[in-house]
Parts: sequence; C-alpha cells; structure tokens
Amino acid sequence: MGRLFGLILFFIGVGMVIGIALTESVWVNLMCVVCLLCGYHLFCR
Repeated sequence: MGRLFGLILFFIGVGMVIGIALTESVWVNLMCVVCLLCGYHLFCR
C-alpha cells in the first residue's frame, strides 16, 4: 500500500511540474517538491 501511495504522490508531483508552466505560485512549487520527495521515499522504501 505504501508503494502505491508513493507512486501516486510521485506522479501528482510530476503533474504539478507540468502545471508550473501555467502558474508561478510559491505554494505550487513547494507542494510539487513535497509530493515528489514523499512519493519517491514511499515508493523506494
């Protein structure tokens, strides 16, 4: 279950990276980094 949740979070982060082209918000950038890091950590555990 942790690997699946990590994979989902990672790809949410990837989608946010794509969405950054549309908006330049600090909160979006922060959430993107958090999703990528947490997702990678959960998936590779």
